[in-house]
Amino acid sequence: MKKLVFLLAAVIVVAAAQAQLNPVSWKFTSKKISAKVYEIHMTAVIDNGWHLYSQTQPANAINIPTKFSFTGNPLVKLEGAVKEVGKMEKFHDATLDASANQYSKTVNFVQKITLKAAAKTNISGTVTYQTCDDKQCLPPKKVPFKVDLG
Repeated sequence: MKKLVFLLAAVIVVAAAQAQLNPVSWKFTSKKISAKVYEIHMTAVIDNGWHLYSQTQPANAINIPTKFSFTGNPLVKLEGAVKEVGKMEKFHDATLDASANQYSKTVNFVQKITLKAAAKTNISGTVTYQTCDDKQCLPPKKVPFKVDLG
C-alpha cells in the first residue's frame, strides 16, 4: 500500500511540474506601415534547449505546428498568410524517422492587415503551439492575444 501511495504521489508531482513548465513567452505588438496598413508582430521567446515548431511541417512530422486563429473583425482585412521571421532549423530524428521545422531562442510571426475604415479597433485571436526539448514534448498550448490598432 505504501508503494502505491508513493507512486501516486510521484505521478502527481511530475504532472504538476510539467503543467507549470512554460518555456515560451509571447509578445504581441502592432507596427503602423501606412495610414491603414499595420503589421501584427507575434514574437515567441523560447527558453534555451527548447524548440517551437513552424507553421509548416514535413509530411513525416509528428509534432504540432504553430497555428494562428484570428477573431473576425469587420474593420480588419488580413493580407496574406502569417509570415515567419527567424532562423528555421530543419531537424530529423533517425530513430523515429520523423522530421521537424523548428525554431530556437526566438521567432517573429508577422501578419499584415489593412483597416477598412479609419477607426480605432483591435485584432484578437489565439496561437496554438507545441514545444519540445531533447527529452520531452509538452502538450499543445493555446494563448489568447489582443492588439490595439488605429
